[in-house]
Amino acid sequence: MKNSVKATLVAIAVAIVLLIAGIVFAISQQQPAAPSAEGEPQQTVRTDSHVLDDGSDGAVTVVEFLDFECEACGAFYPVVEDLREKYDGEITYVVRYFPLPGHINSTQAALAAEAAARQDRFEDMYHRLFETQAQWGEQPEETPEVFRGFAEELGLDMAAYDAAIADPATAERVQSDKTDGEKLGVNSTPTFFVAGEKVVLQEWDDLEQAIEKAVKG
Repeated sequence: MKNSVKATLVAIAVAIVLLIAGIVFAISQQQPAAPSAEGEPQQTVRTDSHVLDDGSDGAVTVVEFLDFECEACGAFYPVVEDLREKYDGEITYVVRYFPLPGHINSTQAALAAEAAARQDRFEDMYHRLFETQAQWGEQPEETPEVFRGFAEELGLDMAAYDAAIADPATAERVQSDKTDGEKLGVNSTPTFFVAGEKVVLQEWDDLEQAIEKAVKG
């Protein structure tokens, strides 16, 4: 019964996400993203990208451009976790930042994740941010103290955390992900790439179908 209820809730959440994504997609067709400069490589993954799951040789690479404050990303979070478990060893799962300007705390959340990454705790902060999204999302102003509190709860070295937050290189690292995303045509979150191909989300299981197809070859 519990699994049935969970599946129903996830299906409803994803249906809402797909509706939002459809609206955004329609708007984006009227205002297409600027193309990258001629000959400029488009990067779905870089050597410093954050890898949650490193699959076996020949594993399919799945990349998610996300905004930690985005409700659609929050709705997809349990779906992604289920897919990571289902395809364990068969996919390499990569997360990249794409904070949206309409979300007040999205950049602060990304900075917190990147500061945690410097202490090899990216995934811990990744989970904490999505699990607590309802507490700090949709605020009228930035609340960096909330994210600092998460760092303390995770037992991070706070001097190192504060130094990372203050370091311009941390913000530059977040922006580099977003810049790559823009060059790839990302204009909403979450946006997924499977084996280098952008996934168009129209049905609730499109991401899983894209992964299954790539895994089966």
